[in-house]
Amino acid sequence: MSIDRKAAIAAYKERKTIAGIFVVRCAASGQAWIGQAPNLETIQNRIWFSLRQGNHTSRSLQAAWDAHGEAGLTFGECERLEDEESAYVRHALLKERMLHWRAELEAEAI
Repeated sequence: MSIDRKAAIAAYKERKTIAGIFVVRCAASGQAWIGQAPNLETIQNRIWFSLRQGNHTSRSLQAAWDAHGEAGLTFGECERLEDEESAYVRHALLKERMLHWRAELEAEAI
């Protein structure tokens, strides 16, 4: 294994994850879905993968995907949380902020 590859692997393992709140919107129907993620950088890929497979847990989101396709949905970040040491505090903050954004955007939870 080369030194560059080892350095790249080490850097990947040491990277910081950014927790936060995200929104998925459907322009055609006007629907919105709010979710929370411990890592905002990877959540869109996870959601899009389950939608492509046809087995996302949110039936209304899956129906919007089936009706309008990938081009009909957009993904966006609502809020990034400050780096928090305690997983318990981070989880509580995510829950609180998700409730705020659900009410603000009149969106369903993912």
